[in-house]
Amino acid sequence: MLRIAVPNKGSLSGPAAEMLHEAGYQQRRESKELRIVDPENDVEFFYLRPRDIAIYVSSGMLDIGITGRDLLIDSSADAEEILPLGFARSTFRFAAKPGAVASLADLKGKTVATSYEGIVSQYLADQGVDAAVVHLDGAVETAIELGVAEAIADVVETGTSLRNAGLEVFGEPIMKSEAVVIRRTGADSDEPKVQQFLRRLQGVLVARTYVMMDYDIRAEHLEEAVAVTPGLEGPTVSPLHNEGWVAVRAMVPTKEAQRIMDDLYAIGARAILTTAIHACRL
Repeated sequence: MLRIAVPNKGSLSGPAAEMLHEAGYQQRRESKELRIVDPENDVEFFYLRPRDIAIYVSSGMLDIGITGRDLLIDSSADAEEILPLGFARSTFRFAAKPGAVASLADLKGKTVATSYEGIVSQYLADQGVDAAVVHLDGAVETAIELGVAEAIADVVETGTSLRNAGLEVFGEPIMKSEAVVIRRTGADSDEPKVQQFLRRLQGVLVARTYVMMDYDIRAEHLEEAVAVTPGLEGPTVSPLHNEGWVAVRAMVPTKEAQRIMDDLYAIGARAILTTAIHACRL
């Protein structure tokens, strides 16, 4: 069986389980379950702490896993990213009291508190900044108030927690993170079961990104319409019963669907509709 690590809690857990369900895999019914077997798909899922997943995958005991890019890099595990999943996006940044630290260079000789010691230490070294890094588990916003550090480095999603703690970000982002599929470095990427798993997730990503658009248009305006809806390999075009009219079907980006409908209507398209895509293979 293909052995897959899945986040058991946190911001990665729910979206990962939802994506796996959309991809046709059985998921646990109770949060207390740490392992389930999906015999129909020949897959075994292990529900682990997101921070530990890269370690398990790098050991070779598990074939692949879903975790955050930040957690993968911070672990220094012998594992690599093979597919970004587009959810749990965040930015990793430095923050401090307003006016206390204006730039990265100002961190010289100071202490930075973080839950991601590996990422921060390497980043500071790469930038030539000699600063101490202290590791804290959990929320680090109070480290400055309690005198543990002059600055922090943490994941920023909306910035609300930082503002509530009276902090502001400074400098360039350290990195951008999102959920990713990982494997052990050097593992066989052509293994059929792994490829099937990746194709299913890629199908979910496409289904979430596109909708199917259908419309009718006069034949003399077809080329103009196709320029608006080129599809992937090209739209499907079929003649209608009414002479001079054709029906067109094409995949279009979900975020642009309303604008595309406006553009099509302006050039004479009618009966324009969109349909959600639940699964696909490209």
